[in-house]
Amino acid sequence: MKVRTKSKKVNKAWLNDHLNDPYVKLAQKEGYRARAAYKLKEIDESLGLIKPGHLVVDLGSTPGAWSQYVRRRLAPEGAAAGVLAGQILALDILPMEPIEGVTFVQGDFREPEPAAELDKLLAGRKADVVVSDMAPNLSGIPSSDSARISHLVELAVDFAGAHLKPEGALVCKVFHGSGYSQLVKLFKERFRIVKPLKPKASRDKSSETFLVGIGLKG
Repeated sequence: MKVRTKSKKVNKAWLNDHLNDPYVKLAQKEGYRARAAYKLKEIDESLGLIKPGHLVVDLGSTPGAWSQYVRRRLAPEGAAAGVLAGQILALDILPMEPIEGVTFVQGDFREPEPAAELDKLLAGRKADVVVSDMAPNLSGIPSSDSARISHLVELAVDFAGAHLKPEGALVCKVFHGSGYSQLVKLFKERFRIVKPLKPKASRDKSSETFLVGIGLKG
């Protein structure tokens, strides 16, 4: 019973923090599906990655907050609907509610069918920017979770290597902890410029951070 009581207290504390979070309130006010939109917004504004006319691929897109941000970034005057200067392709193994101007593919891009659908949509073009907010279901076992996180980051880097323009950029969610230094090393091996960033919208308590790679090597 003690464990269940403690769990309820933790859940209640998290819910209280969540409801009072300024970014949660801002997301609700501005029509974003999740506060995560402001993480990408801050990264993009600091580095100037996403520009009108770009082709952007959003990996692990559900529920769609990053695609929403990109959509507004590519639209005249930041509109959430209407004319779009550029293209957004979003992928996730989970379903995603439609976003105007965003083409969504449901499935694992390592599987033949979703990969073929993506190739058809790309039509031989390379992406200007790839963004990845992919994260595994965590087990609570540090060594296992670290391996799962690293695997998803490696997949995103490999995807970028195959589908990104030479001068393009990859934005990828990672976590501080075991395996982080190896992921930084991987980025430095594959990109000319590597920037680790912790946006203000990323909670202080979270080990979540982001790596940005710009300009493919080789």
